[in-house]
Amino acid sequence: MVAEVLHFLVGGVPRATVVDMTLGAGGHTRALLDAGVGHVIGIDRDPDALALARERLAPFGERFRSVRTTFAEVDAGVTGGPVDGVLYDFGVSSMQLDTPERGFGYRADGPLDMRMAGAGADEPSAADLVNTLPEGELADLIFQLGDERRSRRIARAIVRRRPITTTDQLAGVIVGAVGRRPGGPHPARRTFQALRIAVNRETEELAASLPQAAGLLAPGGRVVTIAYHSVEDRIVKRAFREDDRLRVLTRKPVRPSDEEVARNPRSRSAILRAAERAEAAA
Repeated sequence: MVAEVLHFLVGGVPRATVVDMTLGAGGHTRALLDAGVGHVIGIDRDPDALALARERLAPFGERFRSVRTTFAEVDAGVTGGPVDGVLYDFGVSSMQLDTPERGFGYRADGPLDMRMAGAGADEPSAADLVNTLPEGELADLIFQLGDERRSRRIARAIVRRRPITTTDQLAGVIVGAVGRRPGGPHPARRTFQALRIAVNRETEELAASLPQAAGLLAPGGRVVTIAYHSVEDRIVKRAFREDDRLRVLTRKPVRPSDEEVARNPRSRSAILRAAERAEAAA
């Protein structure tokens, strides 16, 4: 949703500094720099993503700076002061999904990892959760973070088949538990989503980061979010509504166009929201 991001985040107004909280491979950052934003600070905890983005964005020189950290840890010390815009594009990048060694996807076999910070990170992997959580906790996690109505059946099957160490094993267990409808979405999709969110503490990171982002904005600065499922979107919607410093710009969420979905099927569930920092009180 690059065009929509530029509309809400730039909107024809000169923007000196924007923070891309979810840098990934740098697609949105490149678009912002091409649109005339003076300086973009790219945030990511994935070392592979940072390396790729730095290579791709090297032609922009000092207009781009990257920082390896989580977006809940971004403050004025990282940005150097107030900024004109903050962008979040939640979820997992195509680069991560398409790298089997990272363990994010179910279409190719790999270790069941899913840690954004990499396999060497000092935090539990998806395999750790799958193989150690009690059945009830695992079912609740899959239901709450994946919106998966068949979570109890899936959790029961996982516990029966443990230990599970690869993405292919887990996907096979899920298909065996709930079946697969021809032409429909893969039945493992929601469970993999739930595990990724839990491993990387994404909901906690988001809830902590949004108020901080509002505090970073200069008057008239904007924050734009792109969520991909209801859990993230509910957090954003509530944070925007309850923060007196923000004026909501999207009374209804913005969805991708039919043309974009046809070009990029992974965008079909995207939900964009935007808000603007109110002018400081006199």
